[in-house]
Amino acid sequence: MSKPPIAIYTDGACSGNPGPGGYGAILRCGELYKELSQGYSLTTNNRMELLAVIVAVEAVKWTHADITIWSDSSYVVNAVEKGWVFSWEKKGFAKKMNPDLWMRFLSLYRRHTIRFVWIKGHAGHPENERCDQLAVAAYCSGHLLEDSGYIENINNLKTDTLI
Repeated sequence: MSKPPIAIYTDGACSGNPGPGGYGAILRCGELYKELSQGYSLTTNNRMELLAVIVAVEAVKWTHADITIWSDSSYVVNAVEKGWVFSWEKKGFAKKMNPDLWMRFLSLYRRHTIRFVWIKGHAGHPENERCDQLAVAAYCSGHLLEDSGYIENINNLKTDTLI
């Protein structure tokens, strides 16, 4: 018996960029529905957009899933659908932001069949609007984690420019 397709909706948000941020994600599989969110004390919007995708795909409990991800992030959608991330990977992510998250994403990407659909943000798409609410609520909650990957990325980029 084949497994049903999975629909994932994601959004990331920041108050300032960088600043406190959060992600929101919704997973749908048949009648199953799950919401995920988390806030971070210092991060960027792009990191939260990508982390929403990663955490949602990590929540899928089987391999070789057929997953469609709806995102309003041109950064994430274009990086995958236009193949940019695969070029970045071949070049060792030299001078690219978020290599920690992209490597994490790529390991998940290779376990499933994933396609992205870009949707316009804040345009009344119910799941996208809900993901935005989840992301904002997460960084406003006061229960914020440290995005150590963001700090490491900034430090690495500063070091690279000094050499």
